Amino acid sequence: MLNTTNNNLKFIDFCAGIGGGRIGLENSGMQCVGFSEINKDAEKTYRLFFGEKEKNHGDLMQINPKNLPDFDLMIAGFPCQTFSVIGQRKGMCDKRGQIIFGLVKIMKAKNLKYFILENVKGLLNHDNGQSLKVILDTLDKAGYKVFWKLISSLHYGVPQMRERIYFVGIRKDLIKDDKDFEFPEVVETPELKNYLIDDGKLELSEKKRTYETFLKYLDNKYNKNKFTINKLLKEDFLIIDTRQSDLRLYRGRVPTLRVGRHGILYIRDGKFKKLSGYESLLLQGFPKKLSNKAKNKIQNTHLLGQAGNAMTVNVVEAFGKNLINFLNKK
Repeated sequence: MLNTTNNNLKFIDFCAGIGGGRIGLENSGMQCVGFSEINKDAEKTYRLFFGEKEKNHGDLMQINPKNLPDFDLMIAGFPCQTFSVIGQRKGMCDKRGQIIFGLVKIMKAKNLKYFILENVKGLLNHDNGQSLKVILDTLDKAGYKVFWKLISSLHYGVPQMRERIYFVGIRKDLIKDDKDFEFPEVVETPELKNYLIDDGKLELSEKKRTYETFLKYLDNKYNKNKFTINKLLKEDFLIIDTRQSDLRLYRGRVPTLRVGRHGILYIRDGKFKKLSGYESLLLQGFPKKLSNKAKNKIQNTHLLGQAGNAMTVNVVEAFGKNLINFLNKK
């Protein structure tokens, strides 16, 4: 039998961003007792969502664990730029790559029971797999049985092709050796059109200079004679990704949202629309009620980046519920 009670697990939201992980765990029945985030713009949005009275413990590498309240679970989407194929892949040599050791320090000091961690797919092969091995060995030596898996948000309730590694850790004295955590089952991908609903002014029209830029993009050596404006405009909710020299089209899903990715267009009612920060929040599973709080209050480019840097709410909720169910089993 697992030696734990879990009906009201308390957690702290580390590397919190704008709180996607928090919402997921709260939806699974857990209670947040604080957060840690160093980006001031992200903190502004976080407080807009959750209130000004929330306790930010600041830079986790500077935290004295004795100053933290008692809690059961840590959630953290620890910095991924050092392992991402988009970044410079410095890994453990980058200060951000050291964050995992700061998290482990807190785990050990608080004798923490559980954790849920998230990172990018690029961690799998960074340094020929050595970075992942170091992380798993460190967590094992800290006293945790770790279960991990690469999953896509596309299979957990949002139409976004977002691949991330999720780690679930349970303190070894709370689990029998023959017990394995069961990863959430996949669910049907919802319709994309229910997420592309922003009625803002982010249209790409002939009256705007950005439209001329788009025309030149279609006429570059990679795209020349492959696409026509009239043909593209005929298909509502067609996703157009202009992130690279060659244009990419998606149907029923959007590519991974991330910081700096502002080149996603789509077709609606025969017009080109730019993906908005509000829609990006919805595509990350943020509820409309919270997303509406940020709409027109947080600069759109900031919101796009913050949503791209967030954890997918639906995925974290599924993991949280499965962890609770797992702990309830005898």
